[in-house]
Amino acid sequence: AAPLPGWPHEAPPWHAGEVAMQQRAGSAEALAEAGRRVVRAEMPQQHRDFFAQLPFIVLGAADASGQPWATLLAGEPGFVWPTAVDRLQLRALPGPGDPLHGALHEGQPVGLLGIQPHTRRRNRANGVVGSLGDSGFSLQVRQSFGNCPQYIQSRTFERVADDAAPAEDGSTLHGRAAELVRAADTFFIATQALTGDVSGGADVSHRGGRPGFVRVDEGGTRLSWPDFAGNRFFNTLGNLALDPRAGLVFADFERGDLLHVAGRAEIEWGGAELAAFEGAQRLVRLRIERWRLRRGAFPLRGALREASPVLARTGVWPDALPA
Repeated sequence: AAPLPGWPHEAPPWHAGEVAMQQRAGSAEALAEAGRRVVRAEMPQQHRDFFAQLPFIVLGAADASGQPWATLLAGEPGFVWPTAVDRLQLRALPGPGDPLHGALHEGQPVGLLGIQPHTRRRNRANGVVGSLGDSGFSLQVRQSFGNCPQYIQSRTFERVADDAAPAEDGSTLHGRAAELVRAADTFFIATQALTGDVSGGADVSHRGGRPGFVRVDEGGTRLSWPDFAGNRFFNTLGNLALDPRAGLVFADFERGDLLHVAGRAEIEWGGAELAAFEGAQRLVRLRIERWRLRRGAFPLRGALREASPVLARTGVWPDALPA
């Protein structure tokens, strides 16, 4: 079959925040036209097939206050399936204890990231909630595009019985919550740019690095992580340029613990700390406003099979620099 056409709208696929980041990084000219080819309003067949194979999916959306959160939804493969070239159906909702429990509503912008860790494939489907029921919702896709396999750790998963514990909340990271962040080699970040046209909306993205690539300051009030070379779309950083609120989720895949963190981010393009971190092109700092730890909430357990080979080109936090 012939490939689906690219971006069909008169508005460009990139909003002002993304363009500003692309201009600063020197990729705006190349992406001005390329963006219309790689971003689609419909999902290619391989993306539709891909989503239907997944045992979990990453969701990014905002709560009633407008704060973005990221979370993981799991089910038997086939719990996400396409009903049209521009629509996905999900047989899952954020459950009790999830920061997004009860937060979804029809017409709400949401971002979906399908990721297949054992193959390192990932595809995005951003849009708005269509129908919403007691056991799931549909997504009207507005932006469909793929991402490269960089920084994804290869993992295999198996399903376990539900053993979730009551959620724990806080505003400064400590104890098990801080430990989970410091050991993480993966997290997901939800952001938004409500521009009022099809170039904006909600988004959720993957971040990976060597264990410890996310630093917690001594007071547990701030996170820092390096931003490595990627697809140069700057979906996440472009959203942050317009709205600094972000929601992160860290998963301990071996135990099934999920840590959700909400705060406000800022981007650093220079400085001694950036220069000392090998492979980093920017640094992102998040001032923590609140967090929620859900022990055993993720019903899959993942075993690390192989770290991303790209990580050989990245460094670790220099001990001589303050957090």
